[in-house]
Amino acid sequence: MQRFESAREAARTLRPDAPVYCFRPDVLKADARRFMEMFPGRTAYAVKTNGEELVLRTLAEAGVTMFDVASPGEFEAVRAVSRGAEMIYMHPVKAQSDIRLALESYGIRVLAVDHEDEVAKLTRVVRALDIDPGSITVFVRIQTKGHAAYELSKKFGAGPAHAVEIGERLNKIGYRVGLCFHVGSQIEDPDTYERALASADWVRNRLSFDIAGLDVGGGFPAEYGLDPNSKKPPMPALGQLMSRVRGDLKEYGFDEVPLVAEPGRVIVARAFSLIVRVLLRKGRRLYINDGIWASLSDSWTGKITLPARYIPDPAIKSRAGEADKIVPFRVCGATCDSVDILSRPFWLPETVHTGDWIEIGHIGAYSLSLRTRFNGFYPDTFVEVTTPFDEGDTPEGFASLETMAGAMDLPEG
Repeated sequence: MQRFESAREAARTLRPDAPVYCFRPDVLKADARRFMEMFPGRTAYAVKTNGEELVLRTLAEAGVTMFDVASPGEFEAVRAVSRGAEMIYMHPVKAQSDIRLALESYGIRVLAVDHEDEVAKLTRVVRALDIDPGSITVFVRIQTKGHAAYELSKKFGAGPAHAVEIGERLNKIGYRVGLCFHVGSQIEDPDTYERALASADWVRNRLSFDIAGLDVGGGFPAEYGLDPNSKKPPMPALGQLMSRVRGDLKEYGFDEVPLVAEPGRVIVARAFSLIVRVLLRKGRRLYINDGIWASLSDSWTGKITLPARYIPDPAIKSRAGEADKIVPFRVCGATCDSVDILSRPFWLPETVHTGDWIEIGHIGAYSLSLRTRFNGFYPDTFVEVTTPFDEGDTPEGFASLETMAGAMDLPEG
């Protein structure tokens, strides 16, 4: 992998026409270690967030020894980089064949369920393999309500009373039983964990046995771009949020049980940025060589503000407009799909031109996991960059939901 000091150096050296991922392994290691130091329990990296081999290997080097996995592909990806890592299978709905593979071939002994049919599937496999249920910890996933960029309780989780019934059933069979929840990806309300812990406490107080542990899931927010027009109060920094979580855990007495967290976005987001090229400027529209079907699905949802940095092509000698004037551009992706338009504009210098590059920061979470081969476009070029995105020149651009009203009035050509 080629190595550069900055994305600007990479763009001007390589002059790429295809998107380029800028990987910062030292940032990834630092963010992983920071989370592990702050959380008062074990950290299980959520592989779904970014399961690239270079990411998993770097995390193992950073001291991550537990991974949250959801499929045979993720089992294999983790085992390929760390033979001794522990995997926890926290997807609540699983194929019975995948349960058998997890237990028999990968030695997984921690799973999650949110329905009695999942208990039945698991128990059939355990009995067929003659495994002692007491060697397996099953977390009952509780449905929670909160505000996050991506809600998950609409799809997963048992209501509190149902969770009590499932827990009692598991305990009767002989499993070790824990409780878990997942408040969603990129929470937007600092009280979210406190409400989830209150639900978990309600369930625990109605069980006839002591729980084996509590898994608080993910949702810990990564820091993205700052939207100058946003009226929402900013989320607390990770240190402040974690201090509140530790206090809430103690208040509800969960600091006395084994704890697990499943962070993903907060660990890997800052480790990557993306260099894209402006294929065409059409008035206040920019057509770039990436989009919602590749690395920018977060910008399609209208939930995530991605910071953008302008990298002018020095070969372009004549430019129109004022270099110091920052204006909004509607951004269109590379595919033929008319839906492939970002829901938030990028604010860039008025002089941006066909052939220039843009570095989009904090792109490490989900961008690689969710990219597709639609229309034959599939970004897969990586370079290593040593300077953290936050330490470069101040980004000029913001992908801003609140400024869409102004962007809607932009000329089409």
